[in-house]
Amino acid sequence: MKLGIIRCTQTEDYCPGSGDFQTIRERKGAFAGVEDIELVGFINCGGCPGKKVVLRANSLVSQGADTIAFASCIQKGTPIGYPCPFAKRMKDLVQNAVGDKVQILDYTHDAGPKQE
Repeated sequence: MKLGIIRCTQTEDYCPGSGDFQTIRERKGAFAGVEDIELVGFINCGGCPGKKVVLRANSLVSQGADTIAFASCIQKGTPIGYPCPFAKRMKDLVQNAVGDKVQILDYTHDAGPKQE
């Protein structure tokens, strides 16, 4: 798997991506059972409402990505406790842009501790 990850711009101040990288190393979450993973890029969506997500996805594909994962901060709202309201639209736009040759993953790792 040649992996590109798209993350939420809003969470960059809170999360350096450590959970994503640990999940890849440990082959957990969305990467359970995947033996060979090469991370080709880690980039944000471009800001609400994912206005640069297609450009960013195409950039990852041009770097060799055959799989694009939307980081858990997008679908699950970690660590800020607020899932992206544009997640489905972004996924659909990216899938249409990159076609069926690129696999799209909805998340990277299981959600962290619940927000209080």
